[in-house]
Amino acid sequence: MTELLVHAVSAQDPWTALERLAREPPDDLPELVRARYAVAAREERRRLSWLLGRIGAWTVLLGLLPGTTGPDAMDLVRTLTGPDVRIPEDHLARLLTEAEEVRVAVDAAGFSAEESLAPLVARHLDTPGVRGPAAIALGRLRATAYTGEIVARLPGLAGLEHGAFTVALELMGDPSAIPSLRALLARTPEPGPVWNLHHALVRLTGREPVLPLTGDPVEAIRRAWARPEPPSPPRVTDVERLDAVRARLILRDGAGRIGIEHDPPSPGSSWPVWDKSLVMAGTPVYHVGSDCGTCETNLRLIGWPDEQAAALSGRLRETLRDVPALTAELIDAAAPLLGGLRSGHYLLALADLDLEHVDDPEAAWWYRRIALRDSEEGFADDDPVTQWPGTDHFQLRAPIPGPAYGAVLPTRPLDALAEETVAGFEGDIEAGRRPAAVLLTWGEVIDVEAECEERFLVNVILDGHHKLTAYARRNIPARALLVCRVEDSWGPPEDRGRWLREMTGPLLAT
Repeated sequence: MTELLVHAVSAQDPWTALERLAREPPDDLPELVRARYAVAAREERRRLSWLLGRIGAWTVLLGLLPGTTGPDAMDLVRTLTGPDVRIPEDHLARLLTEAEEVRVAVDAAGFSAEESLAPLVARHLDTPGVRGPAAIALGRLRATAYTGEIVARLPGLAGLEHGAFTVALELMGDPSAIPSLRALLARTPEPGPVWNLHHALVRLTGREPVLPLTGDPVEAIRRAWARPEPPSPPRVTDVERLDAVRARLILRDGAGRIGIEHDPPSPGSSWPVWDKSLVMAGTPVYHVGSDCGTCETNLRLIGWPDEQAAALSGRLRETLRDVPALTAELIDAAAPLLGGLRSGHYLLALADLDLEHVDDPEAAWWYRRIALRDSEEGFADDDPVTQWPGTDHFQLRAPIPGPAYGAVLPTRPLDALAEETVAGFEGDIEAGRRPAAVLLTWGEVIDVEAECEERFLVNVILDGHHKLTAYARRNIPARALLVCRVEDSWGPPEDRGRWLREMTGPLLAT
C-alpha cells in the first residue's frame, strides 16, 4: 500500500491519481499518509494534506498542525477549514496576528464558532485582499456587534468586495441592518451592488418581491423595497391557462421552503456568490452548480431532506390520482404546494415522460452526453463516477428533440419505497388511469467550455416516487406535472422562458 501512495503523489497527474485513491481508501491510509508526511518534500506535503482532507482524516490533520510552520501549516489549516472540524482557538488566534497568509486564518476563524476571535478578524475589515473574507468570517461567527461596521463600509466598495460584505450581512442574520440597506438601495446606481442589496434584503426579511422578467431590474428592485411591507401569506395570482396542458401564473410571497438558493461561499473562494443548491425545509438536497455559462450541468446529492414536499400537498394528492388535463381545479388544489416555493413566475406543464430507472453511472445521460458532444478536442472529465449525481434516478430514454437531455432526481431513496404502494399504482395505470407525479423543473442551456451548446432539462421529484417507479416498470410514459420557476431557467433576456418552452414542448401530454 505504501508503494501505491508513493506512486499516486508522484504521478504525472497526481491530483487525479490521489482522487482515485480517495474513492476507496484502505483503513490504514491515514496512518500511511502521516508517516509519509514526516519525510516528504514541500510539494508532496501539499498533496498529502489534500488527500487527508479528501478522506476526512481530520484527527490526523489536527495532529500534524502543532509541529508544522510556514506554508505547510497554511496548507493544513486550509484543508481543515470548513464545517466538519474545529481548529483550536489558541492556534487561530496566533495565526490571525502572525501568519503571512492571514486570509487562510481569517477563513478558518469564520468556521471556528469562537466569537472571541471576532475582534482579531475585524482588524482586517480594511486590509486589501482580506477585507471581504474578514466580513464573511464575522458573518459566519454571527458577530452582530460588527453589523454597523460592515454596513458603513458598503458605499465605498464595489465588485466582489461589495458582494462579500452583503453576503456577510446575510450570514449575520441581523435584522437591524434592514433599514440601512433599504436606504443604500435608494441611492445606489450600479446594477451589481443593487442586486447584492436586493439579495441581502430577501434573506434578512424573508420576503421575496416578484420582479418583472424584462425591463430595468434596478428600478424594479428600488420600487419593490421603497417602503416596508408587512409579511403576507403566499398567494397565486395572474393564472392563465394556455391550453389543456399548460398554464402560467405568478406566486407572490412564496414561503421559500423549497427552491434553488446560493450557497455560502466556499473557504478560499474569490467569488462570494457562486455555487447553488436545491434546498428543502432548510436542508440542502442537491448541489446544483453555478451560473457560469460554460460550466456543464451537474447535480450532486448532498443529503435526503427530513421533510418531504408531499407534506405540503394536502388535497392535491387526491386530485393527482387521475389527471387527464391541467384543469382549474388541479391548479387550485396545487396552491398549498406552490406556496411553499420561492416567489416568481411559473409555467405549469402536464407532460408524459418516457422514463427508465438508471443505477449505472455509465448508462446515465450525465456521462453519455460527453461522447455525444460536438467537440474536436474532447473533455477532460470523462469519468462516469465523477459525473454521477450520487443516487439512482430516472431519465428520459431518448434525448428531447433539439437535442436536450432529461433527468428526474429523487428526494428520497428509490430502493426504500413501499412495494405495495408501487403495485397499487401499477394497477391503476394498467386500468387506464393516469396518476401524476409533481416535479420541480428547470432548464439549462450551457456553452460547455465555450465549445459546444448543451441543453439539460432537470427535474426533482416533489411528489410521486412510487408513481414514477410504477410507470417505469410498466414501460408506459409517466404523467407528471412540471412546476417550472422561470427565474431558475436559462433563457435569452428578451424571453426568459423560451428555452424552457422549447425543451418541455415535445413532452406535453396528449
